[in-house]
Order: sequence, then C-alpha cells, then structure tokens
Amino acid sequence: MSAAIRLKKFGTKKRPYYRIVVMDKRSARNGKTIEELGFYHPIDAEEQQISFDADKMRSWVQNGAIVSDTVRSILNRKNFSL
Repeated sequence: MSAAIRLKKFGTKKRPYYRIVVMDKRSARNGKTIEELGFYHPIDAEEQQISFDADKMRSWVQNGAIVSDTVRSILNRKNFSL
C-alpha cells in the first residue's frame, strides 16, 4: 500500500472546506482515511485558514507518503518545506 497526503472535501456547494489526510493513493477522494493531519478552509471572511500538524506531516513523508501537488502548494503558503 502506498500512502498519499491529499485533500478530502467536505462542506456544501460553493462553501467547501477540506481536511488534509493520509490515504491509500488508490482510494476515492472521500474514501477511508488512515490519519487526519489538518484542515484547509479556502473561503473565509478574513483570509484562508490553514492548519496542520507539522511533526506528523514530516513523519509520513519520511515513511514514504507522496504529497499531492495541491497540498504541496498549500504548505508552501505557510512557508513549510518537506
């Protein structure tokens, strides 16, 4: 099983929010997760909210998890490098 760090979509039409999760890379977008690492709210009154556990993120990447391009760009906004 190869793991991927990617987004899982929640919310309603035109009001999405996402959780940053670790999943089997072959599973569906809203399938079963292995672990939740954080969240991302793209629509907010003031600014976008991004929160994640940096230690868990580094641990998963060191164990071979693949980071999706979208999650990588979100992490770059917070000046977090893997």
